[in-house]
Amino acid sequence: MKPATFEYCRPDTLEEALAALTEFSDDAVIMAGGLSLGALLNTRLARPDAVIDINRISGLDQIELRGGMLRTGPLVRQAEALNSTQISAALPLLAAALPNVGHYQTRDRGTLAGSVAHADPSAEIPLCLAMLGGEVELSSSRGRRLVGAGEFARGALETVREADEMLTGLLWPGVGGPAGVAFIEVSERQGDFAIAAAAAQVRRDGDTYHYTLGLGGIEDHARLDTGSASLSPSEFGEIAGQAADGLARQLEPMQDRRASAAYRRHLAAHLGAQALEQAFTQASMEDSS
Repeated sequence: MKPATFEYCRPDTLEEALAALTEFSDDAVIMAGGLSLGALLNTRLARPDAVIDINRISGLDQIELRGGMLRTGPLVRQAEALNSTQISAALPLLAAALPNVGHYQTRDRGTLAGSVAHADPSAEIPLCLAMLGGEVELSSSRGRRLVGAGEFARGALETVREADEMLTGLLWPGVGGPAGVAFIEVSERQGDFAIAAAAAQVRRDGDTYHYTLGLGGIEDHARLDTGSASLSPSEFGEIAGQAADGLARQLEPMQDRRASAAYRRHLAAHLGAQALEQAFTQASMEDSS
């Protein structure tokens, strides 16, 4: 199939893009990478009156430190993030997740912000942003606002973004400092959407381990659990299993052609325990000073 007819807008400035959004409102979509949008247009699941291509706008592809947070612009490509020394040093969890995002061909075009804006519950990048307590920057002709990553997605493919707003940045906290991280997922094929994904980040303070465990692809939004415990290495597996099993029991898993709800719950507990134990082990080897 081919897309339904639409007006193609290619603004040179952010102000022009926001003005176009104000003009077309609900009838416009933003194109950055265009990977998910292209499929929706071709199958006519999306029939916008206007497509606003922001790729000509300069300055939207920056990775920069702002007030102790790492800010990534809406045109930061996934491949660029994967190869960024800033991101690998400051956001090791995101660096661990990115190789699971699509394929190297799609990462050359796909953007971090586009993945968050699309709000697919199986996507790795929104899970990492929620895990790290990040924020989504939304801009319109009316001004700018920040929305917590945990509140941005209302459900599968649905967000709190208003019709005249554009996602203009992602803010990633937790910059720097030693941490143990792990990201594991199960999919039908490498690069496919995850049936279930588990992310873990652990920071060590002496014998006390502060952890965050996140699960994606199970429900229509990411689910998180946090905790602290004084542990010896011999207890990592037991505590990781308890935490993952406790979170898995709280879930209401989705069911589709790829997996039953029961299988997704099993994966949540299994992958969660595996990821958290790996993160505990890695954190135990970091300098805690």
